Amino acid sequence: MLLVIDVGNTNTVIGVYDKDILKEDWRIRTVRDNTADEFNVLANALFSDKGIDTSSITRTVISSVVPSSVRILNDFCERYLKLTPLWINPASVKTLMPILYKNPNEVGADRIVNAVAAYDKYKSALIIIDFGTATTFDAITEKGEYLGGAITPGVMISSEALFQRASRLPRVEIFKAPERVIGDDTIESIKSGIIYGNAAMVDGMVARMKAEMNANPKIIATGGLAPLIAGVSLTIETVDQSLTLDGLRIISKEL
Repeated sequence: MLLVIDVGNTNTVIGVYDKDILKEDWRIRTVRDNTADEFNVLANALFSDKGIDTSSITRTVISSVVPSSVRILNDFCERYLKLTPLWINPASVKTLMPILYKNPNEVGADRIVNAVAAYDKYKSALIIIDFGTATTFDAITEKGEYLGGAITPGVMISSEALFQRASRLPRVEIFKAPERVIGDDTIESIKSGIIYGNAAMVDGMVARMKAEMNANPKIIATGGLAPLIAGVSLTIETVDQSLTLDGLRIISKEL
């Protein structure tokens, strides 16, 4: 079986594939200062709960935007799985997808993996929106080239900045969009601003990117808050939460 791991600034997503079938997946908090031993304890608890035997894992592929994770996960794979992991970077996927960035090495591994997976699935021009610590927009041409994109503060970190800086505003949970854009109390107004405001930003960015691409790309969303924003966005067509894990699987078959 194949173990795939995507380390983000906030969350780490782990998946186990049996051939092309995603058997199990987990989303855990990214811890920058843990050890290979600690990660092994956590991984074993997750695997054993689902009846997965680590001895059946024959390959590991990892993407990460957290540099400190490299040593930790290398040690975990080599010590406990007896495997050397494949790390994803722009050079490793250049045969799968041309990267048209001025400096391809600046493109985050997660953005590359999402792009490869989305183009493999949809075979069309694309705009991929990933709602993570940052909200990223990635444009893919009809030929399957990584064109570039945009990076904005993520929903949660921009919300956190609001709560920290505006002392009289209460902290609110944003798991559900309010029924109206015009809030009739402070809590509903904050929820509206965060959720509908981010959706409007997404719709505006998509419109501008489509104009520059001179194409009619399919609009794909992924990431933890993708379903929430997609529910009120006017442009998001599909939410694909397995995009990153599928991208790692696809890349593993080609390298």
